[in-house]
Amino acid sequence: MTGIHPTAVIEEGAMLDEGVSVGPFCVIGKGVKIGRGTRLLASVIIEGDTEIGEDCTVFPFACIGQAPQDKKYKEEKTSVKIGRGNIIRESVTIHRASVGGDGVTAIGDNNFLMAYAHIAHDCKLGSNIVMANAATLAGHVHVEDYAVLGGLTAVHQHARIGAYAMVGGFSGIAQDIPPFMMASGARAKLFGVNTVGLKKNGFSDEKINELKRAYKILFREKLTLTNAIKKVQEQLPYTGEIKHLIEFIKANKRGICR
Repeated sequence: MTGIHPTAVIEEGAMLDEGVSVGPFCVIGKGVKIGRGTRLLASVIIEGDTEIGEDCTVFPFACIGQAPQDKKYKEEKTSVKIGRGNIIRESVTIHRASVGGDGVTAIGDNNFLMAYAHIAHDCKLGSNIVMANAATLAGHVHVEDYAVLGGLTAVHQHARIGAYAMVGGFSGIAQDIPPFMMASGARAKLFGVNTVGLKKNGFSDEKINELKRAYKILFREKLTLTNAIKKVQEQLPYTGEIKHLIEFIKANKRGICR
């Protein structure tokens, strides 16, 4: 059975699985679906076509599924899809998609979104991501698995953050941050491979050393990206990590942080 506080407002049409807990003064709109075991602690607002998976915890004053901050948006039907096991802390905002994309703001599993983090319309987040306090994503940002964004970081619309990347706090991200790398600064620059993060996630010394060699070729030898990529492919084993790094760089549209 669901546990619903008497002060909570659940609109007719909302769908709550067994084991969902809804604390005091929460408001859940008619299009919302919430998975088994998810807890809304207090004063959480969820509206629109929003799905939240199993075993998530949403802290007070989080707002999920509100209309996007986009002047083009005219109440078109768009949605938010959130996976399982996510921790969504106080005053986090997650907006539904706007026009001009696929209509979905999507978040994967086991993410940790700290207080005041903002995820704008049409963002795509993978799984096991950490967004520290007040980290902010503009519209259409993509963040890959296991990335970490420091507090007060701002990411420009349409930028990408690669898998296992680490972005230092108080950074401004205007271009793509390649996978496995560290970046920081008001106009962010790369500062090498995210060695500590990779070790914490079980990467071997051999894999990390290969990525360090790739980093030096791609970003320190003053080659064009085309020539640097060619040199990496010729001189390093084409492992899954190197392949992902190269394909991420090739797919950039806003430029690569260097």
